[in-house]
Amino acid sequence: MVRKIWALLIVLALFLSLVAIAGCNKKDNAMTKKDELVLALVTAEPDTGLDTITGWGRYGSPLFQSTLLSRDVNLNIINDLATGYEVSSDGLVWTVKIRNDVKFSDGQPLTAEDVAFTFDTAAKSGSVVDLSVMQNVQVIDPYTVKFTLKHPASTFVVQLISTGIVPKHAYGKDYAEKPLGSGPFKFVQWDKGQQLIVEANPLYYREKPAFKKITFLFLAEDSAFAAAKSGKVDIAVIPATLARQNVPGYTLLALQTVDNRGIGFPTEKAGGKTKEGYPIGNDVTSDIAIRKAINIGIDRKAMVDGVLDGYGTVAYSGCDHLPWWNPDTVITDKDIEGAKKILADAGWKDLNGDGFLEKGSVEAQFTLLYPASDQVRQSLAIAAADQIKALGIKVTVEGKSWDDIQPLMHANPVLFGWGSHDPLEMYNLYYSKSGGVEWYNAGFYRNPTVDAYLDKALAANSEAEALPYWKKAQWDGQTGFSALGDAPWAWMVNIKHLYLVRNDLEIGKQKIQVHGSGWPLTDNIANWHWK
Repeated sequence: MVRKIWALLIVLALFLSLVAIAGCNKKDNAMTKKDELVLALVTAEPDTGLDTITGWGRYGSPLFQSTLLSRDVNLNIINDLATGYEVSSDGLVWTVKIRNDVKFSDGQPLTAEDVAFTFDTAAKSGSVVDLSVMQNVQVIDPYTVKFTLKHPASTFVVQLISTGIVPKHAYGKDYAEKPLGSGPFKFVQWDKGQQLIVEANPLYYREKPAFKKITFLFLAEDSAFAAAKSGKVDIAVIPATLARQNVPGYTLLALQTVDNRGIGFPTEKAGGKTKEGYPIGNDVTSDIAIRKAINIGIDRKAMVDGVLDGYGTVAYSGCDHLPWWNPDTVITDKDIEGAKKILADAGWKDLNGDGFLEKGSVEAQFTLLYPASDQVRQSLAIAAADQIKALGIKVTVEGKSWDDIQPLMHANPVLFGWGSHDPLEMYNLYYSKSGGVEWYNAGFYRNPTVDAYLDKALAANSEAEALPYWKKAQWDGQTGFSALGDAPWAWMVNIKHLYLVRNDLEIGKQKIQVHGSGWPLTDNIANWHWK
């Protein structure tokens, strides 16, 4: 009897040991899950490195560096490093006060010297950080910096939002590959072409991140999807073609964006040339009737449903639903008869009986260019051409490299994509003097009234003061650059950004996403946590 009791006790002890071991393993796994995060970002590896001076962090969290200001989920401007800022009455002097309790991850204090060094270096770098409006930057005291501008610019505030502060004492030639900052995370390792590993910064001045370690994997679309299916990642960027597949343990997140696609039209008559000798103008699209007819004749919803498989929204501007968007610019879609009337009233007629229109000796036809490497733009171009054909306008679709598109884009419509939290993009796309400057205003659009509104918006002392002028430039009831006015663009769709997210991961409410998926999702990454 005693032997049986001892045997039972031994079995019970073994059972309890196994339970304890299992419990420890479960606890260890939970701790690993709690402390670490793995993201699969598609084609998101930064080309120019992790230096904010050369553009890192402009489309998502800079991770390692802090910014003076930031935007909340509703795109309102809020303080980050700054405790406040003032703009002089003439709009030329911006004085910013910063916190006195911030340290870089190496323990050195962040002061106004670092702020001035960052902006001065960026201004001289000639990078995508456009500080051409800045005359100089001066240190007033250890926690006050003064920016003097060449002319008033309400959009200068965007540079204070997007430019991460680098340390003057630790900035060198290898900074882009081994960054140091005062942001929520610190750099650990970058295996180019494979992954980026970061850890929580224990010296961060705001609420510490919930994750001690985050790994960003740079994978192709199919590999990212496979990694999610196998449960190896917590978030994966996926294309619309895979979005209908159910992946157990994950939720599909489809985020609203201003990642838009639209046709930019040449608005000048043919015959001009750029200083490089590239042709300017198109005798068909220079007719406002053609542009307005296309704008109301295309079926944007059909493009969203057919090309994007429903994962998008119709687009009527380059800034839909942003604070500076004018909602009055929404127009009627798929009004075939209305479009035909616009064309007929402008003198476009089918003289040959072949279904296509002519006006004098000019035939209603043009070539629509798109980047050949982009399958979505190819599909949108083909769909647009098919819809425009119903209006009596013949469109030939051609895919080319961006290098081949550049010398042709002033004389041929191009299927472009834009989308930013910076209203200066609007200025660059529609201001007359932007014609032929880089990729902006490729169609050489000009309207003196629009220019005047854009000038007033830029010269305002604050983003709020500029808003009415940005909106009037789109449509003031008489004219504007929207489809209701001169219609230099036919905006078509905003592409939703798609992510597979673990069911128990909370990433909070997201802002309207900007152009390019992946990094924009990380904008609030310091606040992510497990449910």
